[in-house]
Amino acid sequence: MSTHASTQFELPISTQSLSEFIPFLDLKAQFAEIRDEVFEAVARVLESQHFILGPEVEALEREVAEYVGAKYAVGCGSGSDALLLSLMAIGIEPDDEVITSPFTFGATTGSIARLKARTVFVDIHRDTFNIDERQLEAAITPRCRAIMPIHLFGLPANMDAVLEIAHKHRLAVIEDAAQAIGARWNQRGVGTLGTLGCFSFFPSKNLGGAGDGGLITTNDPELAQRLRILRVHGARRKYQYELLGINSRIDALQAAILRVKLRHLNDWTQRRRRNAERYRELFAEYELTKKLGLPCSEEGSFHVYNQYSIRVPRRDELQVYLRDHGIPTEIYYPSPLHVEPAFAYLGYRNGDFPNAEVTCHEVLSLPIYPELPPDQQRAVVATISRFYEGEA
Repeated sequence: MSTHASTQFELPISTQSLSEFIPFLDLKAQFAEIRDEVFEAVARVLESQHFILGPEVEALEREVAEYVGAKYAVGCGSGSDALLLSLMAIGIEPDDEVITSPFTFGATTGSIARLKARTVFVDIHRDTFNIDERQLEAAITPRCRAIMPIHLFGLPANMDAVLEIAHKHRLAVIEDAAQAIGARWNQRGVGTLGTLGCFSFFPSKNLGGAGDGGLITTNDPELAQRLRILRVHGARRKYQYELLGINSRIDALQAAILRVKLRHLNDWTQRRRRNAERYRELFAEYELTKKLGLPCSEEGSFHVYNQYSIRVPRRDELQVYLRDHGIPTEIYYPSPLHVEPAFAYLGYRNGDFPNAEVTCHEVLSLPIYPELPPDQQRAVVATISRFYEGEA
C-alpha cells in the first residue's frame, strides 16, 4: 500500500465541471503570457490587408526552417494536408505502398488512402509507442515507395534504423512530426532527417495556431518548389496549371500568430520536460513506478511531450475515477487504425498488431501543458495512487 494514502492536497469527490479543477490543456494561460505580442501581430496583418500567403507566411517558413534545421519549409492548410502534399510531391500513385504504424491519428493513413495507395502497417514498440523498425524489412515489397515513421507524442522514432533500411531499398522517408516540433534525434531536428517532414499547428500542438495550419520541411530544393506549386492548385503562375494540385495555403493571420509563439517555444518545451520529470518523481514517491508504464526515451532522443501518455491497468475504470475527482484525461488512441471501418478494405484483423492493440486498452494521457502548476500534478498522481490503493 502507498505511504501517501493521505495527502495534504484535498481532492474534491464530485462530478463538477473539469474546468473548475484541472484543465487538460489551458490555452488561456498560454495566451495571457503573450497577449500583447499576439494582438500586435494580428493588427499588423489587418493593416496590411494581405491575408493569403505573402510576407508573413514567407517569414514563418524561414523561421521554422531555421528552428528545426531544414533548408526549406513550405506552409500549408493543416498537418493532414502536409502529409498529403508530401506524398503527392514524391509522386505516390494508386497501388503504391507506404509503410507506417496503426497506432496514430487517422490522417496518417488517410493521406495515403486519398491517393489510392495502400497502407502497409507494422507494429509498434510497447515502450515508446513508435514504429518497430525491426519489422520494416519484412513489410517491404516491390511496390513499396515510402516509409512514414510517426514521432508520436513528441518522441522521435528510431531514425537511424529507419533511414538505413530506407536507403538500402531506395525508399522515401516522410516524417510525421505533427506532434513533435523541437524534438531531436541525435541532435538533429525531426523533420530534417528524412525526405520530407510534416508538422501540424492545430491549437493543441506545442506550437499551435488560432485555427488549422501545417508545414512541410525538406532539404531538397526541387521538392520544395514542387510543394509550393501543389499547394496552390498546381499552378506556378496564375491560371497556368502544371500539376494536379490542391488548395492548401496557410493564411497570414495564422503565420503572424505562429511567429510570435515560435519565439516562446523553447521555453514552453523546457517547461513541458520539467513537468514530465516531476511526474516521474511523483510516481516514484507514491510507489507507482512498478505498476504503471511511464514514458521512456531511446538514447539520442529529445522528447518534447506533446502528450504525457502512460500505460495503466484498469484504464477505463481509472479514467472514470479521475474524471469524478475533477481530473481530465484523454485516450490517444482508443483503437488502432487497422480495425477502423474506414480502413477495413486493407484486410487486416484483430491480432495482426498485438502491441498496438494492447496499447489502445492501456494508454492514458495526463495534463502536461507548460503552465501546469506543481500542486495540480501532485493532485493527479495522488488521485491515481488512491485508485490503486490496496492492490498488491
